[in-house]
Amino acid sequence: MEHKSVLIIGGGIAGIQASLDLANRGFQVYLVEKSPSIGGRMAQLDKTFPTMDCSMCILAPKMIECGHHPNVKLLTYSEVKEVKGSVGNFKVKVLKKPRFVDESKCTGCGICSEKCPIKVPNEFDMNLGMRKTIYMPFLQAVPRVATIDKDNCLLFQKGVCEICQKFCQAGAVDFDQQPEEITLNVGAIIVATGFDMFNPEQIPPFGYKRYKDVITAMELERLLCASGPTGGQLVRPSDGKMPKSIAFIQCVGSRDRREWINNAYCSSICCKYAVKDAVLIKEHDSHAMITIFYIDMRAFGRGFQEFVNRAKAEYGINFTRSNPGEITEDPETKRLTIWFEDNVTRTVKSLTFDLVVLCTALVPRKDSAELAKTLGIETDNYRFFKSPDLISRPVDTTVPGIFACGYCLGPKTGDIPDSVTQASAAAARIAEVLAEVTKQ
Repeated sequence: MEHKSVLIIGGGIAGIQASLDLANRGFQVYLVEKSPSIGGRMAQLDKTFPTMDCSMCILAPKMIECGHHPNVKLLTYSEVKEVKGSVGNFKVKVLKKPRFVDESKCTGCGICSEKCPIKVPNEFDMNLGMRKTIYMPFLQAVPRVATIDKDNCLLFQKGVCEICQKFCQAGAVDFDQQPEEITLNVGAIIVATGFDMFNPEQIPPFGYKRYKDVITAMELERLLCASGPTGGQLVRPSDGKMPKSIAFIQCVGSRDRREWINNAYCSSICCKYAVKDAVLIKEHDSHAMITIFYIDMRAFGRGFQEFVNRAKAEYGINFTRSNPGEITEDPETKRLTIWFEDNVTRTVKSLTFDLVVLCTALVPRKDSAELAKTLGIETDNYRFFKSPDLISRPVDTTVPGIFACGYCLGPKTGDIPDSVTQASAAAARIAEVLAEVTKQ
């Protein structure tokens, strides 16, 4: 049976697509996701480039199909702890963390969250909004099951409350739930763990966290999203007012060889998502003045250069080729001044804005080194998983029977369609490899 079973680590769009491809081929798929819901980074986005389609409108049907497919077993809020064996016969130990909510009983009604008295910053909204200590990450979460945040729950921290249990008509809240270790036998493994965002606090001159109106592109994404903390209204974090002038700074943490950063690579999508967000802002407020500070515009991919041209011609977005060096804040008005070297005139200039958006690098997940050690696979100098041959075996890793897809393989996968294509390629490789194993 293990020959017809596959483990997929990571429930973002790449992991979901690989799961569906394999499940539709008749394989039993175990999809392990660290967070309470599948969906990954794509679930946090408002629109996708260059078509400006609704991100969740594309993702949600795939999430639902994956959650209801008879050949897919979702193991959310779980982590892979041990992998032994070889292609065709891997033995995997998965730790399923306690939600303190019975998945078989929870109806996803949300009453428990409504009654919970404690609010904490919502990590799904990049901590710009608040959530309750018993919560679902977002409205379209799959599975639609609540989770109790033990670290902030009054019962676990002070021994008082239990309000959620009192109001749960389904009787799903279970404070006695314990971690569960699950052992799986699978023929092959796909790693689709995605990426993290570079922390721009590592570049102090940009003032991130010191100046409230210096934000990251992902934080901007949540502010622009209708399901975000402001209902899609773009406001300055400092005073809640709508900014009239916005700057984007490219390559924050990308193409940076400084020893404490060591991200010499181009992240491949920062130019494109900056243009997308700039266009979104213009659609919210056509009078907004937007400037993108860039080193060079790397808008490769089908339709992307045309998208950049439209941003210039139709939306009046300014593009300034430059090297920003520092951001300063006026203590009275809170407006932000960017000091930069103009790469055309070779002179130092400055411009002042209401809001500055840092387009940060995409980096490997924090736990990628630990996962690589667990799987026995190699990583490159930047901790992305390594392929033995980028030309003939681009989705293979250095261990036979273990494959990878999406951004965990590095920035050569530039956008969502690329990740989906690579996920299907990984699924096809597994079907091919396990067919050979079965013959032996």
